[in-house]
Amino acid sequence: MIKLIASQVTIDAAAGETGRREITGIAVPYGVAATVADGTSVIFEQGSLPVEGKAPRLYMNHDATNAIGIVTERVDTPEGMMFTAKISKTQAGDEALILAMDGVLDSVSVGVNPIKYTTAKDGTVTVTAADWIELSLVPVPAFAGAIITDIAASIPQDEPEISTIETEPTQETEPMSEATIPAVEATIPTAPIFAQAKRKFAMPSAGEYLAAMHAGGDTFHNVNAAYKEAVRDQQTALQAAAGDILTTDTPGLLPVPVLGPVFQDLNFVRPVVTAFGARSMPNTPSKTFVRPTITTHTSAATQTEGSAVSATTMVIASNTVTKTTVAGQVTMTMQDMDFTDPASMNIVLNDLAGEYLIKTDDIAADALVAGKTASGSTWTVTAGDPTSLINSLYDAAREITEDSNYFPTHLCVSPDVWEKLGAQLDSSKRPVLGYTTNGVLGQNALGRVGGMGYSDMDVMGLKLVVDNNFANGTMLVVYAPGFEIYEAQQGVLSIANPSTLSRTFSYYGYFSTFVAKSSFIQGIVIA
Repeated sequence: MIKLIASQVTIDAAAGETGRREITGIAVPYGVAATVADGTSVIFEQGSLPVEGKAPRLYMNHDATNAIGIVTERVDTPEGMMFTAKISKTQAGDEALILAMDGVLDSVSVGVNPIKYTTAKDGTVTVTAADWIELSLVPVPAFAGAIITDIAASIPQDEPEISTIETEPTQETEPMSEATIPAVEATIPTAPIFAQAKRKFAMPSAGEYLAAMHAGGDTFHNVNAAYKEAVRDQQTALQAAAGDILTTDTPGLLPVPVLGPVFQDLNFVRPVVTAFGARSMPNTPSKTFVRPTITTHTSAATQTEGSAVSATTMVIASNTVTKTTVAGQVTMTMQDMDFTDPASMNIVLNDLAGEYLIKTDDIAADALVAGKTASGSTWTVTAGDPTSLINSLYDAAREITEDSNYFPTHLCVSPDVWEKLGAQLDSSKRPVLGYTTNGVLGQNALGRVGGMGYSDMDVMGLKLVVDNNFANGTMLVVYAPGFEIYEAQQGVLSIANPSTLSRTFSYYGYFSTFVAKSSFIQGIVIA
């Protein structure tokens, strides 16, 4: 499920709207990239969110247990999805309105389940259709353009009860301590003002404190001042007197903060799958499917008058491709899911899906290497002399072209070979591959690079694919249509285990590769 956090704006409350409890704004701007929690860049296209059907619920901070209203109107515009939401007349709804009118909550965030989407080579996901599940009020900005533009609300205050006490007149009264108020012939009646105790400040949660810090200005000043006063009021006599006690003497009183999100040391990318693209797995009730290829073409030749015309029968092979199941499983206790913060379930499931991605890419990388044809060329890495590199690349390209009239499109290498390519210098110690795409060192460049990214380099016009699933010393010159990938991701399955009070999750999918023509994959030996 994708959750995007919006940006903040200045809010002007609508005046004179007694009884209304509504907010209006932009839920999602179209054509604008935003980054979700796992680092994926997501873009929503116009028409991707529905304007009919079940109305999205209104939550606080994507917490389904803290529902505060419902989206009542959805308008699809070229700029983005406009919305109007009604906030329920509950304590939580009142608090949300107050925070919104004070400018603490000035942003919105959508929660959707993508139905149709595409993934670009750089990993950006473009959503063209999705189920809109919920809309949340949030304090932290990240998605420019998704804003609350107007609040129309009034929160009635409870009127105090006025009690009148009748007393018998007495002959004697207590003298006034400072002054005696003279009698007045006529007075203008006014509503009595009752003395009230100062309202105690409710200690903010960590999220509310950070939200106020982000808003800054008077908002944070007031919250911070009230926080300090509340701390002083809540001190016990022992705490107030214990000036010489150090934090090392009271470890049991110190909170242990957990700063999320959890650090992730794996990049869940699929260089080979992304470079060559994954086709939809045929939806057949079988573990296999057939991929036909031409093994013998027809022919044409010069015909001598009266002689037979060249005739060759086309032969089409029936190649069987097997669907491979790739899956992972994990079991979590209910306590682990209920008590952890940050929530362990989302972290573990994201990691489970990421491991699926890495394994399928490994299968694709192995299949690509297994299907190669030895070009017979060798790159002898020589300092200050790229001659052997150029010769080996052109030799492999020639092998592909002679067989098909096609030219190679990709150069697939392992990280150690990528290092050798980037470290190639000419005789004057200048890089053979320019360091920037604008060609600062282009007079020596065999290709271009955009920094030290795996996917930001091309060599002799070939798109470089660097994958750590390749064994060291791997270098392949490839014409992409010669290698096919098929995939059907099935997602997460789960089942409860009442006997152990736990739940088992599985992530699985079907994955297959097919080498359509091995001569389109030319291997180069590194010496």
